[in-house]
Amino acid sequence: MKIAPQHRLYACFFLFALTTGALMSRLPDIQTQLNVTESQLGLTMIGMSIGSLLALTFGAAVIERLGVRSTAFLTVLGPALLFALVPWLGAAPGVFVALFFTGLLAGALEINLNVEIDRLEMHSGGRFMNRAHGFWSVGFFVTALLGAGIRQSGLSVQAHLGLIAAIVVLAGGYMIWGMVPSPAPQRTHAETTHRIAFPNWGLVPLCIIGFAAFLVEGAGIDWSAIYMRDVFAVEPFIGGMGLTLFAFFMAVMRLCADPVVAIWGPRRVAMVLLGLAGVGALMVGYAPSPEIALAGFSLMGIGCSAVYPLAVSAAAQRTDRPAAVNVAALGQVSFVVFFLAPPLLGFVAEYLGIRNSYLICVPLLVAGLWAASFALGDRKLDAPHGLPPEPVPPHG
Repeated sequence: MKIAPQHRLYACFFLFALTTGALMSRLPDIQTQLNVTESQLGLTMIGMSIGSLLALTFGAAVIERLGVRSTAFLTVLGPALLFALVPWLGAAPGVFVALFFTGLLAGALEINLNVEIDRLEMHSGGRFMNRAHGFWSVGFFVTALLGAGIRQSGLSVQAHLGLIAAIVVLAGGYMIWGMVPSPAPQRTHAETTHRIAFPNWGLVPLCIIGFAAFLVEGAGIDWSAIYMRDVFAVEPFIGGMGLTLFAFFMAVMRLCADPVVAIWGPRRVAMVLLGLAGVGALMVGYAPSPEIALAGFSLMGIGCSAVYPLAVSAAAQRTDRPAAVNVAALGQVSFVVFFLAPPLLGFVAEYLGIRNSYLICVPLLVAGLWAASFALGDRKLDAPHGLPPEPVPPHG
């Protein structure tokens, strides 16, 4: 059976989301197994931040030498196996080490898949990046929904994550085996001299926008199940619905965003989305009932869905440095924020209450609104062909 090259890449995004979402849906059980507080769990999860930062900052040259297929094998199958190991470790330091190596692989996956999709777009003349983001979101929604049902059934964390690992290894191995690298564009050679990329002052407003989107995404993905358990003491299935609704509405919005942006422009769309995310965070922070909280998680999913890709598009269109350097710099910073959200929000949850871990997102969302009011243009999202890809978080 002939499989189109973009479909193999879509599968990688989907399977990585399947893996990550499975772990996030079982965080309450892993916390119980490790017998740690919210802040201790957050510190344990910071291992992914450290690993991803190292990979995003220094990993490009290694990925180039390995090639797209070998890197895909390591970065799609590896995290599934490492996450399946987590519930067997029994101690927070061991989990920290496993998550550190997972972060290394996640950062490398971000570079590898996005660069390959960009090359495929340039070689074929098609556009696949937004759909790839959508497949990540759909994968996360599927695994969140399954995770809520699996938790309700009483299946152990070990069996759950082991089953997901087996699915990812089999399906991922099949899809990755037939990958054929797309020809590298001429600009790649010129821009590979920039081995390390960091934001400059011109990128600061876009970084603020990315911070806001990823902090909300981290709050919705990492802590929603624990929030529903601790605040409302609901059954596991209802507790998992916060993550499920968040992922569902994020997926729907990402799949529908392009025509909306084409009509209204990046600035207006980003400001509306950031406003909705702020309303959702307030609803969760002050929710008097589970229903209000779930509605808030839904708005948060909509609100942070397309904001980051819009910031990346603006970074790619800057002329002060090569587009790939600006995109990589923004991606490094924002990707790390996604993984720093668990420990930061964990400290807030333990010492100020888990409701406040959502309310502290609101000031940064206001800052994101301010930055979006002048840092994003009014032109439609569909930028001239050949711009580098927007980085995708281990979400998207």
